[in-house]
Amino acid sequence: MSIFARPHYTSDITDFINQMKKDQPQLEAQQLAGRALLWDKRVNYEVQTDSEQARVAQQPYVYHSNH
Repeated sequence: MSIFARPHYTSDITDFINQMKKDQPQLEAQQLAGRALLWDKRVNYEVQTDSEQARVAQQPYVYHSNH
């Protein structure tokens, strides 16, 4: 061991999160279920392609109208 080695440091937040994971072992599964509910959606490529083709190009200066 080197004379310059320091003891392993963990922050208070890291200690809190690790303790919370120990106290609530189902927490990680609940997080994954919440992510699946809100973020992990199947992509409908047909609808995505249609919306990309229907997009109207923005004018260089958006506050100027041609009316």
